[in-house]
Amino acid sequence: MLRSINVGGRNRVAMEDLRALVASIGYGHVATYLQSGNVIFTGRGGSRKAAKAIEERITADLGLSVPVLARNSSELAGVLASTPYGRLDVDPRTLHVTLLDAAPAPTDVQDLVERADGFGADRFEVIGTEIYLHCPGGYGETKLNNGYLERRLGVRATTRNWRTVTALAERCGVERPTPQSPV
Repeated sequence: MLRSINVGGRNRVAMEDLRALVASIGYGHVATYLQSGNVIFTGRGGSRKAAKAIEERITADLGLSVPVLARNSSELAGVLASTPYGRLDVDPRTLHVTLLDAAPAPTDVQDLVERADGFGADRFEVIGTEIYLHCPGGYGETKLNNGYLERRLGVRATTRNWRTVTALAERCGVERPTPQSPV
C-alpha cells in the first residue's frame, strides 16, 4: 500500500505503470485496486522486504519518495480478525485501519491513549502494527489522521477505510471473519 499517491494532484502514478514496476521487480500476478496505490501480487521474501524493494524502485524509476507498507495474506487475515469494532453496531463507512511500518514504542502508545479525550467521538485501538479507527464524523474530520499518528508514534503509516481493507483481503484469498452480534 503506497501512501499519498494520486491524492490532490501530487505524486501521480498511473496504476498501469505501478503494475509494470512491481512486476519488473519479479513479483507475479500483479493487480491494483482503486487508483490510490493498493497493489496485490505474489512473491517470496516477506512483506517488509517487498515494501522496501517497491519503495526503492519507485524512487529510482519515478523519482518519487513514497512510503510503501505491505501486508501478506496472513497478516491481512490478522487485521480483519483483530478489529475491536467487529462486535459493535457501527456503520462500516466510519471504520478505518492505519497500518504502521513497525510497532510503536509502548510509551508513545500510552501518550496517545492519554490524549484520547481530545479526539471527540473518534475512538482508536492500537494493536501491534495497526491502529483501528472509528470516526463517526468521517476520516476527513478526525484529528487521528496519518500525519498526526506518525508524529505521535514515530513510525510511518498509511490509512485505508474498512471497505478497502476487506476488499484487498478478499482479493488475496482471505475470508472475512463471521460477524458476531453486538455486545
